[in-house]
Amino acid sequence: MDKFITLKGIAAPLPIVNIDTDMIIPKQFLKTIKRTGLGISLFYEMRYDHQGQELKNFILNTKPFNQSKILVAGDNFGCGSSREHAPWSLKDFGISCIISTSFADIFYNNCFQNGILPIVVSPENSKKLMDFASDQKEFEIDLPSQNISVEGEKIGFDIEPYRKERLIEGLDDIGITMNYEQSITDYELLQKKNKPWIFKDIK
Repeated sequence: MDKFITLKGIAAPLPIVNIDTDMIIPKQFLKTIKRTGLGISLFYEMRYDHQGQELKNFILNTKPFNQSKILVAGDNFGCGSSREHAPWSLKDFGISCIISTSFADIFYNNCFQNGILPIVVSPENSKKLMDFASDQKEFEIDLPSQNISVEGEKIGFDIEPYRKERLIEGLDDIGITMNYEQSITDYELLQKKNKPWIFKDIK
């Protein structure tokens, strides 16, 4: 997983509340178990017409927002079903940070497993950041200092220390487990020595 330390760029404003995971990535795209190739289908029903042509009035279809790595979204982002394809599609599109007043719990947790930083801000700061995004101002997200900087203004955010460390180090659950590879190997060898009957039929 890519490390997340700082991120600079314009943010795409998406002031829609209760964006659920089916809006993020509709059910017909859930057949794959690959994390790549889903970005083109992100917000499919909002981005395309019935002929599959891009809708020019959707924010992520317009320049320069089609290159945004940061999304400023409405309240309760990522509600609905628990599909992990939702953060996969966002990440594959290029979005590495989402700012909202609140997130659905499962989606919030899934973001950290996929190298996406979800930031919770107050309604007042959300409106301020939405306005900055609409004006195409450059955002700087600094995870170590836990600040969003725009136009010389800094807005702090909270994050649990262990989640912060995981993003900075680029570690998902598998990566964390691999850090204990030697300890796991030592434990298995000790078990084989002390309880050989458990392993006698294992090759």
